[in-house]
Amino acid sequence: MKTFLNLRALMLTLGMTALAAQAQESFKIGLILPMTGQQATTGKQIEAAARLFMAQNGDKVAGRKVELIIKDDGGIPDAAKRIAQELVVNDKVGVLGGFGLTPLALATAPIATQSKTPMVVMAAATSIITEASPFIVRTSFTLAQCSVAMGDWAPKNGIKRVVTLVSDYGPGIDAERFFKERMLLNSGQVIESLRVPLRNPDFAPFLQKVRDLKPDALFVFVPSGAGAAVMKQFLERGMDKAGIKLIGTGDLTDDDQLNDMGEGALGVVTSHHYSAVHPSAVNKKFVDAFKKANNGMRPNFMAVGGYDGMRVIYEALKNTKGGQGGGEALLAAMKGQIFESPRGQIFIDAQTRDIVQNIYLRRVEKKDGELYNVEFDVIKEVKDPGKTK
Repeated sequence: MKTFLNLRALMLTLGMTALAAQAQESFKIGLILPMTGQQATTGKQIEAAARLFMAQNGDKVAGRKVELIIKDDGGIPDAAKRIAQELVVNDKVGVLGGFGLTPLALATAPIATQSKTPMVVMAAATSIITEASPFIVRTSFTLAQCSVAMGDWAPKNGIKRVVTLVSDYGPGIDAERFFKERMLLNSGQVIESLRVPLRNPDFAPFLQKVRDLKPDALFVFVPSGAGAAVMKQFLERGMDKAGIKLIGTGDLTDDDQLNDMGEGALGVVTSHHYSAVHPSAVNKKFVDAFKKANNGMRPNFMAVGGYDGMRVIYEALKNTKGGQGGGEALLAAMKGQIFESPRGQIFIDAQTRDIVQNIYLRRVEKKDGELYNVEFDVIKEVKDPGKTK
């Protein structure tokens, strides 16, 4: 009996020692972001949001220190995959996060699966991403969510004949497909579908073709950071004066670039999940704090994806007492989370691990001398339509 009690005491001591060792070890979050290259603005916004969240909420969760590791993939899938492997094997990260473009997320997905490491997608927006690994959770959005909303709005507001112009990769193809389906459902017509190369795009020849076709509107999806180039060339060709309206998903009038687009952007209607002037107390607090921490930089939808992604990770850490149970326990604690984000109420669907959120229709207007995406309508609790196919 005495031997049994001694053995039990030893086991308890070893267990407490292991827990104490875990508490001393920092919990590492590896953010893989395009900090250089075409999508550098995405990396800049997400990093700023993640650091703001930690500044506001501390670097300790459930008694365990949290360490943020930022790595630049340059927007190159092979680099993202290699970095993810190094973060998992060498740095022993507990969560991977970031992923500025769909190809980067898809390249990394097998590593998340093999290592059982939760992977929080804070930017990439193709529907299929969450199906690439059972360890992926998304806090950004999908192009299908936004495009369906615009496909419903446009035909009901005098826009019957449309040309689509999208970047030629996963999200662009999703935007084109779901917008077109809804336009047809609402008795509208897509008279031409144009796809522009993702790398080093030249919009000029495509826009000239649109001008010649004389549609009611041009529907555009380009990734974050490319909207200003489209807007500039659209206006240079006098397409607005030719009576062609410009509509699209919110990437087109990205908050990070909107003020630089000039007054030619006024009146452009987009559908999206976040605007820097979303009218809520939570968002006002977020925008004020973000600007203060980043020399007046305005947060965009990438920032809110990063900010909410950090919250999902922190809540999972709290619910697992600092990450006990490993990646599978953390993943289970991420599923089903519901909270008020700067964009409005959101939740992580436990079955799909994808985000459910409001989609807003917005119009570019001038407020206090600056250009903003001002919301004028909302479709509530939108699931990804791509999951219902």
